[in-house]
Amino acid sequence: MKIAIISLGCPKNQVDADVFTHALLKEGHETVADPAEADAIIVNTCGFIQSAKEEAIENILLACGYKQTNPELKVIVTGCLAERYKQQIAAEMPEVDAVVGMGSNAALPEILRRVCTPGAGRVESYGPKADMPLGGARIISTPGHYAYLKIAEGCNNRCRYCAIPLIRGPLRSRPMESCVAEARWLAGEGVRELIVVAQDPTAYGEDWGRPGAINDLLDALNAIEGIRWIRVLYAYPERITDDFIRAMVRNRKVVPYLDLPIQHCNDRILAAMNRRGSRAELEDVIRRLRASIPGLTLRTTLIAGFPGETEEEYAELCDFVRTVRFDRLGCFAYSPEENTPAAAMDGQLAEEVRQRRADHIMEIQAEISAAAMAAKVGQTLPCLCDGVDEETGMYLLRSMGDCPEIDGNVLTPADTPLVPGEFYRVTITDSDTYDLYGYAEPETEE
Repeated sequence: MKIAIISLGCPKNQVDADVFTHALLKEGHETVADPAEADAIIVNTCGFIQSAKEEAIENILLACGYKQTNPELKVIVTGCLAERYKQQIAAEMPEVDAVVGMGSNAALPEILRRVCTPGAGRVESYGPKADMPLGGARIISTPGHYAYLKIAEGCNNRCRYCAIPLIRGPLRSRPMESCVAEARWLAGEGVRELIVVAQDPTAYGEDWGRPGAINDLLDALNAIEGIRWIRVLYAYPERITDDFIRAMVRNRKVVPYLDLPIQHCNDRILAAMNRRGSRAELEDVIRRLRASIPGLTLRTTLIAGFPGETEEEYAELCDFVRTVRFDRLGCFAYSPEENTPAAAMDGQLAEEVRQRRADHIMEIQAEISAAAMAAKVGQTLPCLCDGVDEETGMYLLRSMGDCPEIDGNVLTPADTPLVPGEFYRVTITDSDTYDLYGYAEPETEE
């Protein structure tokens, strides 16, 4: 069959799609980019916050719309939304042929056969969360020179606003030998940048009784020939130990970049969120990281408008952003998620208030980002070429401080041909709020 796969949400969800796509290809199916050409469409959904749910529903409806011209088309929904809202999808979207929980992802080839059996009707399959594969043979759906390596599934942090433990279950760390074997395979396929992902990579191994196992994993990944950059997404502030910092420093392939999602700085709000630690501890972590890792790019995410957040507490968050001056920052308006403790809290703020606060913090950050970008003018940075920007015709590169699909780019003119997947030295000549501009020269790998 010809199968179109629409994968939404985070890189971890994309890796899940890479695994089940490989299983489908092994069965003899083929993938197509255009859903209009497909015999089946699989929508791998995100269901983390309201905007993600709306995007998922929109894509499901679009997929079902192709049935108007192809009545035999099969639509299968999997991923976080399917796991979290299985009854609602089954009841409200009769056009969907199969609803597949993440614990049944490995059964997708068999489920596809079932939905294509005449008279089969709707298929619903929800295996235990523990059946969700932690690894396995996969395709590489990113550009061939970088790839995500998922090292764990689920989360034990139990932040009161977050639905991830409800959707994906508790922490399950992938065996280290499996992670390293996949990383070696990725390197053999031409991957130069390895992006380590999990809900909280710094918790890796805690379910085995081995806190800090991420440090040993970084040592092992650093030794793999062919990998040039290793990037870690994300790092829970309470788990940024001196040992973790030393592991980042001693492993030269680990780029000086860290996404530290802190969500807030006010002690009362942090406690209400069930975030361990305080503003003083956050500031200490940031100080230790910046003192120990030269050239560190720090990224964070914040939540504005958490239930009960006062104007004074919000003002403190704004002041914190101005004072700490993160290199990268994303602020989201609080989204009340069903069945999370925060959704039942008193003091829910109006959506307009939440969004206004989030937008204002992003305005503050835009000024900080513009200044940080301008400070790089005149520097020469090692950069990895991702390809050509179809809109401008310029080459898109990334420095060590730029994570793909999250951060900005380093753009160079197209008059000097560059090769995607190769490293260059780029002398920065100009900047704007989030991007850098310059000219590139070839760089040989150290």
